[in-house]
Amino acid sequence: MNNIEVRYYTQTGNSKKLADAIAKELGVTSKSIDEPVNGNVDIMFLANSVYWAGVDKHVKQFLRENSDKIGELVNVSTAALIESTYEQMKKLTGDLGIKLSDKEFHCRGSFTALHAGHPNAADLAAVCKFAKNICK
Repeated sequence: MNNIEVRYYTQTGNSKKLADAIAKELGVTSKSIDEPVNGNVDIMFLANSVYWAGVDKHVKQFLRENSDKIGELVNVSTAALIESTYEQMKKLTGDLGIKLSDKEFHCRGSFTALHAGHPNAADLAAVCKFAKNICK
């Protein structure tokens, strides 16, 4: 069995919802990026959101500090306006020498009245299916 971790960074709760759903599906506990990474991780799901059209500085710092502990990173993102954080995450992980999975999960996240209610039950079911397929 792979050593799997589910991490998240959130300001609105959207990414935590996704992380909690993944963790429950995989039988692990989701943790904030504020908690230290203890030991090496084979697969890390990182749920994050777009703030001001980019990957948040806290996520960047977390990845810099833990780049040598992450075997493969799986990007899970929400955003109200853009389609994905994948390309930004690809550049960041490439610069840090972290292997980024070519598979990602993205769904709309609510921001004020925009996309209200997202991630919703269908989004959570989809992220669970996605995570299960990654860990086959």
